[in-house]
Amino acid sequence: MKLNLTKPLVVFDLETTGLEIAKDRIIQLSYIKVYPEGKEERNTLFVNPEKPIPPVVTELTGIGDADVKDAPTFKELSSELLKTFKGCDFAGYNSNNFDIPMLAEEFLRAGIDFDFSKCRLIDAHTIFCKMERRNLAAAYKFYCGRKMEEDFEAHRADQDTEATYRVLMGELDRYNPETAEEPDRALTNDMDALAQFSKQNDNVDFAGRMIWKEMTDAAGNVLTNADGTVRKQEVFNFGKYKGWAVAEVLRKDPGYYSWILASDFTNNTKQVLTRIRLREFNNR
Repeated sequence: MKLNLTKPLVVFDLETTGLEIAKDRIIQLSYIKVYPEGKEERNTLFVNPEKPIPPVVTELTGIGDADVKDAPTFKELSSELLKTFKGCDFAGYNSNNFDIPMLAEEFLRAGIDFDFSKCRLIDAHTIFCKMERRNLAAAYKFYCGRKMEEDFEAHRADQDTEATYRVLMGELDRYNPETAEEPDRALTNDMDALAQFSKQNDNVDFAGRMIWKEMTDAAGNVLTNADGTVRKQEVFNFGKYKGWAVAEVLRKDPGYYSWILASDFTNNTKQVLTRIRLREFNNR
């Protein structure tokens, strides 16, 4: 099935030095850029993380310090990646939980404010878990009819990216509304619908330090917008102000903003909080 795209879709995967978004770094980035007219561009890049690759990561991915020592750093790649990714939607496997936050953090460390909130983020893992609840290897066998080890090497970004692309297309084939046997197990070939279906939480920032919460009146009734959609506001999801509206805290305790900026929170959390602060300042 050909993807129904209104703008380019970047299907991608990362290999990293670890799983801590604030501390670890990308060592390999692979992507397939799919254009609305059907053209596909593939690229795989080694990235120098400027820190040693842990042995457990080398054992898992086959990527060691020697493979990346002469590779460019993410900062050196960031300008070209910005050009490639600008105006695109993104798809990956478990990407909304890890790859997108990690990529956002690397861009911020490079001094580039790439606003992923303006992109549709489609997570083939979330779709698969909601539909079948299995991992990538099982997804590949289920949707593509073959074992991953027959077609790919495990834990390499280019291999996993290719498998994810095939799984996503297989998912759309299997859950095509025109052929689906069960109406509640149908997926529309539309990036807005897939991005919405891929959402697993109401996080405002990737780390979930702030979340979206329904707004209510004094009687506890849920407020709605003019179009009937539920009104939501950002609230803190940790610490002494957990459950408080972010805008209210910024007004009552401006020092809390300064404390977060000076503490060990991710750059993305600080970036999102700063945007809210600027919005509230401009709305006075």
